[in-house]
Amino acid sequence: MERSSFDQEFVVERSSRKSREPAKKRKWREIEALQDQKRLQQELQQLDCTFELEDLAAELEL
Repeated sequence: MERSSFDQEFVVERSSRKSREPAKKRKWREIEALQDQKRLQQELQQLDCTFELEDLAAELEL
């Protein structure tokens, strides 16, 4: 009887650990996606600024 209770505890411990790993990976993917989104927004803002500066320079030359 002792062996079967040990096996059940081992299985519960092992399964709970496995279920946490995908959750961690999912959280890291969400974090990476947010970081990518923020980086892309910054790049787009920089591009908008450069286009505005180019337009201003073109207007000044005319």
